[in-house]
Amino acid sequence: MPNITMYCTAVCPYCINAEKLLNRKGVTQIDKIRIDIDHSRQAEMIQRTGRRTVPQIFIGDFHVGGFDDLSALDMEGKLDPLLAG
Repeated sequence: MPNITMYCTAVCPYCINAEKLLNRKGVTQIDKIRIDIDHSRQAEMIQRTGRRTVPQIFIGDFHVGGFDDLSALDMEGKLDPLLAG
């Protein structure tokens, strides 16, 4: 399984839902980058993604986007192949 990275905050309901969806898919390890704790990481997130909202999710080097993007990939049947590597 590829490395999963998620830019997030502690209180973001979309971040929590993204983590739950990934857990249901068998993901046990998510590298969480808390932009509410380390504000310099927010600038990094914006530079990497062009987006200001959390979560911003990466599967390997592939930028999925936010929770809505992750959910859409799942509904289209494209999330499982990404997670399989």
